[in-house]
Amino acid sequence: MARTTYQELLDAGVHFGHLTRKWDPKMAKYIFMERNGIHIIDLNKTLTKLEEAASAIKQIVKSGRKVLFVATKKQAKEIVAEQAKAVNMPFVTERWLGGMLTNFATVRKSIKKMSNIDKMQKDGTYDVLSKKEKLMIQRERIKLENLLGGIADLNRLPAALFIIDVKKEHIAVAEAMKLNIPTFAMVDTNSDPTNIDFPIPANDDATKSISLIASVIGKAIIEGLEERKRDKEEDAEKEAAAAKAAVDNGEATEATPGKRTRKAKDVE
Repeated sequence: MARTTYQELLDAGVHFGHLTRKWDPKMAKYIFMERNGIHIIDLNKTLTKLEEAASAIKQIVKSGRKVLFVATKKQAKEIVAEQAKAVNMPFVTERWLGGMLTNFATVRKSIKKMSNIDKMQKDGTYDVLSKKEKLMIQRERIKLENLLGGIADLNRLPAALFIIDVKKEHIAVAEAMKLNIPTFAMVDTNSDPTNIDFPIPANDDATKSISLIASVIGKAIIEGLEERKRDKEEDAEKEAAAAKAAVDNGEATEATPGKRTRKAKDVE
């Protein structure tokens, strides 16, 4: 079953590209036509690529790994943050710090620093500091929260990145490529799709377009999480059944005439 339709893509304005003079020739195969100086994206291809991306992300999540959402442009920040929170995935919506992936160990130290400040506030250490020291720590905590709050629970490198606007997030794309981390992204007509593993040709400026594509990815993640949960429950049931069968077989052996169990022998 499709996660969205051609009509929904059309209604959300996913087909509107950039001015023809701003296009990237590598996007030619995803462009349907030019109208009034603007490139129109082929929504049939968008639908196909979106389904491919959603299916691949579903499998990644089903395996128990994380997908990092990346969107720092104004019109996408809030939409992406809400979607990532809804599916319990990490996100970056303020600013991409250089080395966030390639120098992940250092980033983890900054996250630990943030948690240490929280710990100080809980154990009373914060209360004995001077007013000036408290103010400095508060400012640092706010800064760290803005930059790293969305990845506070990310203990290891993400298994994939979902990106809005690859042109703006080129540093994130470059770091993912360097580490061979798969990238899923909305790619507009002014961007290069060749560096993206799962490009989704779409309008990456309109809020309706961003919201629709992000929601489809979110649905795929929920599907992956639910299937993972079902698989774990089924495995647990199988293990319980196997354990019960082993116990039953053991009792049957002990009850077989002519054979004494170790326990019976010990009693004698």
